[in-house]
Amino acid sequence: MTEPDVHLDDQAAALRADVRYGFSAAQKWLPAKWFYDARGSELFEEITRLPEYYPTRAEREILTREAGEIARVTGAHTLVELGSGSSEKTRLLLDGLREHGTLKTFVPLDVSASALEEAVAAIRADYPGLSVRGVVGDFTEHLGLLPGEPPRLVAFLGGTIGNFLPADRVKFLRSVRDVLTPGEWLLLGTDLVKDPDTLVRAYDDAAGVTAQFDLNMLSVVNELLGADFDLGGFGHESYWDAENEWIEMRLRARRDMVVRIPGAGMDVRFEEGEYIRTEISAKFRAAGVAAELTESGFALERWWTDGQQRFGVSLAKAVQEE
Repeated sequence: MTEPDVHLDDQAAALRADVRYGFSAAQKWLPAKWFYDARGSELFEEITRLPEYYPTRAEREILTREAGEIARVTGAHTLVELGSGSSEKTRLLLDGLREHGTLKTFVPLDVSASALEEAVAAIRADYPGLSVRGVVGDFTEHLGLLPGEPPRLVAFLGGTIGNFLPADRVKFLRSVRDVLTPGEWLLLGTDLVKDPDTLVRAYDDAAGVTAQFDLNMLSVVNELLGADFDLGGFGHESYWDAENEWIEMRLRARRDMVVRIPGAGMDVRFEEGEYIRTEISAKFRAAGVAAELTESGFALERWWTDGQQRFGVSLAKAVQEE
């Protein structure tokens, strides 16, 4: 059995840098990728099954309907999935490409080694004869190291593109374009703007699973950097920023406290009511998605939504640069 390619040699060092940078800012924040240790990945899979969390069901509806068309249009030999997690929705694409007769290799990339190993084992068991090359890495840093025979289809699903700030979003899409040759493909999932109540509830469910997921980021800092965050000292909340059209997930301090983070060489003071921004999740409009893809060197070839127009999936081709 082929072992995954590992490009994250020192997660503690990467987290140390993010903690020093994010906790020194006027508005404290951490990147959303630090949700995803083994426990965080389990919690997110639970979130995708909650009644309030519509994006997974809406995206699955689109992929179920359009997987055959995606395979026909792309003729991809390699499917690359960024931030693969359990790769559940990707099976729809694998089935479509296999039935079309072009699929040779599947390359899932994820920051969580444990989640990736489970996904790779399951895919290998269910798709005998398919070459599966797991990659443990950060999709903001390691795209150029991805294996696979062209033409490749890079799938970036789940609305994860919304976790980037707008300027970083275009920079990221450009980095994807830079590793593709003209004629290769990007499949992008984007959650769409809708009524604020639906959005807020999707990130603050009644059962409290999203709150556990949010707080798990502090557990990751405790584990990797020896910090002494008291998870009971913070409360989870979601907030709709109407001006920027994104959801913010926040951990708000319930009292004044000082948190020691030996692995980052710092003590961090929190005042009661102060919060850490743990995620932004931008929501999109069709015209905006098309414009950002064009700016990044792609041509939008297909645009699909679910029946309730809650979620959009775009298929874009890397174009020849002038």
